Amino acid sequence: MADPEGIRTGRHCAFVMHVHLVFVTKFRHKVFGDRHLSRMEQIMRDVCADFEAELVEFNGEDNHVHLLVNYPPKIAVARLVNSLKGVSSRRLRQEFPDLAQHYYRANKLWSGSYFAGSVGGAPLSIVKQYIEQQNRPV
Repeated sequence: MADPEGIRTGRHCAFVMHVHLVFVTKFRHKVFGDRHLSRMEQIMRDVCADFEAELVEFNGEDNHVHLLVNYPPKIAVARLVNSLKGVSSRRLRQEFPDLAQHYYRANKLWSGSYFAGSVGGAPLSIVKQYIEQQNRPV
């Protein structure tokens, strides 16, 4: 459950964790149109739900997509990424035969790499200062 400040709770923890993900097509080829991106957003929402995560924001262009995902601490980002890329590649290939020409070497739509950046909360400098000030002798 989420509270008004976005804090979610698990069995033994409270958390707010977001990751900004960017996936790029193989060789940065221009692959996607609006219909592909619309369907991909729904596919990625479904995958996130399977991981008890939430796709907060999604957008993209013809050769890459951006995702903002709120995820629980029990999920490894690399595992989530592998599932997002694998499922989206497989389903898009099935649903849009016209994309087949863009699948390179072993039917890969996505580049093997990705960007993942942590997002949210106080700026790093503020968190560092807060931690430095804890348990100081008076």
